[in-house]
Parts: sequence; C-alpha cells; structure tokens
Amino acid sequence: MNLSTHVEEVRFSSGNGDMDAVLCLPPDPVGVIVVADGRSGHRVKPPVDYIGTVLRNARLGTFWLDLSHHPVSEQENGAGDSLSEQLESACAWLKEHHVVRDMPVGLLGAGKGAALALQLAARLGSQVFAVVLRGGRPDLAPQGSLPRVNAPTLLIAGGLDERVVGISRAVYAALRCEKRLEIIPGATHSFEEPGSLEVVARLTRGWYLQNVRVRHV
Repeated sequence: MNLSTHVEEVRFSSGNGDMDAVLCLPPDPVGVIVVADGRSGHRVKPPVDYIGTVLRNARLGTFWLDLSHHPVSEQENGAGDSLSEQLESACAWLKEHHVVRDMPVGLLGAGKGAALALQLAARLGSQVFAVVLRGGRPDLAPQGSLPRVNAPTLLIAGGLDERVVGISRAVYAALRCEKRLEIIPGATHSFEEPGSLEVVARLTRGWYLQNVRVRHV
C-alpha cells in the first residue's frame, strides 16, 4: 500500500443494523468504488487487496463493505432488500464525507455481491457512473431491476466456470444499458490461475477510467 493512501475505518448504521467498511483514498482521487464482495467467508483487508491496489494506483478510491456478517442466501431474490438498503446507506454516507461527497461513485460486485451491485445500481440511477461484476451470482438480482440499470456495466467471468458464464450471458442479455461481457480463457471462478487476476484488474480499471472520463466531459 502506498504510504500516502488515506485509510479510514468506519461503521455506519441503517434501520437494518450496523455495517463496517474501510475507505481507502489515494492522493488526488478522481472517483470512488464501492466494493461489495459476497463470496462466502471472504473478508479482504482492503489495503493489501490486489485489485484495490490497482484501482488506487489509477486514482480511484475504494470503499470496502464488510459483508462477512451479512450472508447472502441463494433463496433470497435480490440478496434481500434489507442488505440492499444497507448498501444504499453506505453510498449515502459517502455523499456526506467531506473528501469524496462530490466524486463519481462506481460499484464493484463479486460473488453474491454482484446481485447487490446490480440492485443498487437500479435504485441509484445516474448517481452511479459504472458497474463491474466479477463472476458471482448477478442472476440473484430481481429480474425487474436489470432493465433499470443505467450505468455502463462490465461482466467478467472465468472461461472454465461454465455455470457463471451461462449466468453472465443471461444477465448481459437482460441489461438495457451500455454493457460488455468479458470471458477470461482458462480461468475458474476465483481467477487464481497465473495471470488471470491481472487481466481482471486491467479490465476493471479500464472500465472505470473510461466511464469516469466520460462523466467529466
């Protein structure tokens, strides 16, 4: 982690309980990415996360939400309205923060957090400048929410993860926004194969930078 990165641990409350988060800001950021990683048991320490580091090196802050105590059930369509509302509260918190309140906000969803990112993008409309979904279960978002997503959306799937590839194709077809589907050859759902995570990071960074620049034109 760059020593000049600002790291702020926060806890915010909504009507549905508390949630912990970590805000990591590089010098002179041009935007901030809300990260919802719903992979089971996954609790990343944000400052040492590879993709987060790539984003911060590109002047994109990250706002990591700790979903480890908020499991997302496959039986809950849309990952549960209460959790989606908590994520909306997180974005509202950002809009009150003295450093980032005027910055463009993007969403990054992984695992079952992909559904949460889509659901939140549908709710927030033009407040979100771009969405990236890294594998996971975007199909858990309510079907009615997909056509309401306005933000440019990038879906990334590992080529060896046939189930997620099929899910991603179906979600891609249902989206009505600017969209792109990238399938990484030889990669599984965790992108642990040599070079796979680097490709994911490059695609993610490029999508955000492309769209944050459009927002500022």
